[in-house]
Amino acid sequence: MSKHNALQMFGRSGNPALNDATFSNFNPSDSIGKNFMTLQGTVNKTGILLILVTLTASWTWNLFFVSKDPSSVMPLAIGGAVLGFILALTTIFKKSWAGITAPAYALAQGLFLGAISAIFESQYQGIVIQAVGLTLGTLASLLVLYKTGIIKPTENFRLMIVSATMGIGLLYMVSIVMNMFGSSIGFIHSNGLFGIGFSLFVVAIAALNLVLDFDFIEQGSEQNAPKYMEWFGAFSLMVTLIWLYLEMLRLLAKLRSR
Repeated sequence: MSKHNALQMFGRSGNPALNDATFSNFNPSDSIGKNFMTLQGTVNKTGILLILVTLTASWTWNLFFVSKDPSSVMPLAIGGAVLGFILALTTIFKKSWAGITAPAYALAQGLFLGAISAIFESQYQGIVIQAVGLTLGTLASLLVLYKTGIIKPTENFRLMIVSATMGIGLLYMVSIVMNMFGSSIGFIHSNGLFGIGFSLFVVAIAALNLVLDFDFIEQGSEQNAPKYMEWFGAFSLMVTLIWLYLEMLRLLAKLRSR
């Protein structure tokens, strides 16, 4: 299979919310008489989603530290994760609904992130602020590198990131199935050198997916995508940022446990 065909099959972004058809399969009539998608509009809506995530995350965070009992927040965490997954799929397949489903996704994921973050924080004090700082710092750094042309989403770059992302996703799926049968893939959770090296690799791949997200969003604004695609672009960034933040937490926890 050629590199070009592989990219067509898997999409140009490792982010499942973005693929080759993201900005090409909309109906041009959707934009008639309306404003088009803009970079600034997408940035503003990303900010709104971040605020919504923070609101619900703060609630489950505080709930955990009041009760000091993980069981008090785990139903909310699991419910938020499941609802977030359903809303993510809905957003991917019904992009025109993103103005409603993307904020709902952010609220649902906040429930999950707040609970998980609180549990990590109870074990390793200060780990959450470190993970948040590293995530936002990575976002800002890669945006600068992308805008200055230091990192360019070439075909080879895309193929490498897409392939690595799919490989990581497949490995995690196998690990989940194995856990159901009382087994596991040790190095995924290990705090040994190999386990830390694996987490560093996953963090790097998650971070580089941001470059592909920036490229897709920029293309959407250049191709005069409908205004609702601003919400979809913001949603796609949130998917990558949440993944990156969780991997940062995992990596820092491994380092702190040594």
